[in-house]
Amino acid sequence: MLIMQLAIILLASKLAGELSVKLRQPAVLGKLLIGIVLGPAVFGLIQHTDVLAELSQIGVILLMFIAGLETDIDKFKRSGKSSTYVGLAGIAFPFALGYGSGIWFMGLSGMEAAFLGLLLSATSVSISVQSLKELGQLKTREGATIMGAAVIDDVLVIIALAFLMSLSGGDVNLGMIVFKKVAFFGIAILVGWKVVPWLLKRFVNLRVTESVVSAALIICFGLAYFAEYTGVAAIIGAYAAGIAISLTSFKHEVTEKVETIGYAVFVPVFFTLIGVKVSFDGIASQIGLIIGLSVLAIATKLAGAAFGAKAAGFGWRSSLGIGAAMVSRGEVALILAGIGQEAGLLPDLLLTVLVVVVLVTTIVTPLLMKVFFGDSTEPKLSPVQTREDGL
Repeated sequence: MLIMQLAIILLASKLAGELSVKLRQPAVLGKLLIGIVLGPAVFGLIQHTDVLAELSQIGVILLMFIAGLETDIDKFKRSGKSSTYVGLAGIAFPFALGYGSGIWFMGLSGMEAAFLGLLLSATSVSISVQSLKELGQLKTREGATIMGAAVIDDVLVIIALAFLMSLSGGDVNLGMIVFKKVAFFGIAILVGWKVVPWLLKRFVNLRVTESVVSAALIICFGLAYFAEYTGVAAIIGAYAAGIAISLTSFKHEVTEKVETIGYAVFVPVFFTLIGVKVSFDGIASQIGLIIGLSVLAIATKLAGAAFGAKAAGFGWRSSLGIGAAMVSRGEVALILAGIGQEAGLLPDLLLTVLVVVVLVTTIVTPLLMKVFFGDSTEPKLSPVQTREDGL
């Protein structure tokens, strides 16, 4: 059954990506939508299983690892100010308006409204990374700002969540949460500086096939696990691993071969499975709330991040493009939603609604990025690169 599901996913995602490109849209949009068509919401050919979920997790980790490998580290260093502005404003706008909407329009308690605002503040750039690659923007100043802001968002939202849960009576040690975050970034820097070059040089001399790529994947998965263990998203650990390897002489070899591994199987599964998770059962009565929260989620993150980018010196078009890239809440928001429900901070009725809202933000993100980045004068990927990355 798994083998047939993989065959269907790979065939459908490639064809859907091709159709999306022909319609002058990012290929990733077709992959997201085909998941809905293949899943229980329409034809029911693909079911969400634990095995597919694990393959999907590997897909998003490899996607962010590749993004790290392709990051221009000099631009990344120079983006500190703009990333901070985008990250902070991109949290402040959704949180304030999400909290206010929860109190004034939805009748939530103060703690529930605060959690809603926090949930709307989350950002996941895994979808944005693919769109940035397709639009030739990943290595630009805008791309570096987006990636830096995503790291800032992840850390601040998790710390804020720990603080909120401690106020609500949850058994949370805020000091330990902060310590783990600091420990992760400190150790990640040390590993990238000393361990990564040493390990790659040792592995290159092994008399086995693809030893360097195997070493790179060990580093990627190791840092991803360590990030998750310390409460930082696994995708941040994978991204940090990619940056570390990008500073070595093995960058091009690792990038080429990991792209082949990722885009052949795992990344298509990740994109498709997002759509497969969708179920429209019982949401008809909540359509008004879904529309309202979707508009709120899109508008606040777009406006907040764009305002931060503008304050950092970007033009309006680039600022709006950066804001668009921050719109997707993705798996980060879904993880937070699960935590909030278990802690009693998210009413059961809102869980299903927010899952749909997260999906809406995910689908809208590549469309908005196409609008603001599509006619950019920045150098684009070659047709061959675009075709490989997009499909």
